[in-house]
Amino acid sequence: MSRLRCAYLDLDGTLLGRGASLFHDGDGNPSMAGPRAVEACLRAGVEIVLVSGRRAAQVHEDARLLGQPAFIFEAGAGLSVDGDRYWNTGDLVPGEAGTIHEQIRASGAPDLLLERYAGRLEYHDPWHRDREVSHLFRGLVDPAEAEALLREHGHDGLRLVDNGAAHRRSPALAGLPALRVYHLVPAQASKAGAVARHMRMRGYAPEETIGVGDSREDLTLHEAVGTFWLVANALDRDPTLREAAARAGNVRIAEDGYGAGVYEAIVTTLAGG
Repeated sequence: MSRLRCAYLDLDGTLLGRGASLFHDGDGNPSMAGPRAVEACLRAGVEIVLVSGRRAAQVHEDARLLGQPAFIFEAGAGLSVDGDRYWNTGDLVPGEAGTIHEQIRASGAPDLLLERYAGRLEYHDPWHRDREVSHLFRGLVDPAEAEALLREHGHDGLRLVDNGAAHRRSPALAGLPALRVYHLVPAQASKAGAVARHMRMRGYAPEETIGVGDSREDLTLHEAVGTFWLVANALDRDPTLREAAARAGNVRIAEDGYGAGVYEAIVTTLAGG
């Protein structure tokens, strides 16, 4: 493999442990694995691009703390590089009609999903607030079924993204066996698309890059990078990812979860393994 030049890292459930802490593992125990993964990249001159469903302001601060000039936010809807912002949202752009988030709300699509999946889907409070693009939900639904519903009602320009496990629920969802986080975004928005765009801007070849994540949407990064790594905790939450990873061909599964899994991916790649 060529020299590693860039690592695309998911935050929640990947680099960050319990409580979204860089310094704790998934069980809440103190851990330096995540910081060591970051240090290994910095010492080797590897750019780190955080790829997250979080709002731009949040990811910007996280990237700044790591000394990194680029980041991807709102599940790939937006990309920031060296202070400039780029939208991966097709014809939906901010303008006189309001933010992209406001335009999606005005379409009626979020209300359609909440009505159809009452008791199975709700806004991911409080993290759904102050967003520029995506409508953020938590619950347990079939994204393919939801997208068919959207198309049936004329919302074929939108898609529902599964972005990993959720850890907070209201009493209304107490009976669900598991909980996932979903982003309602323009159809053109994707983490893989934003990664590919960043790679073109930087001139990175696929074999010079890796991705690390924990969700089905993160897994799509394999389409752009040389190797994609799933942290071990991804399979604890969604065992079906193992089969999807096997089909992809360029996906590896870390033995460890969270920050330790990221560290494993980074040092293994740097060592040529």
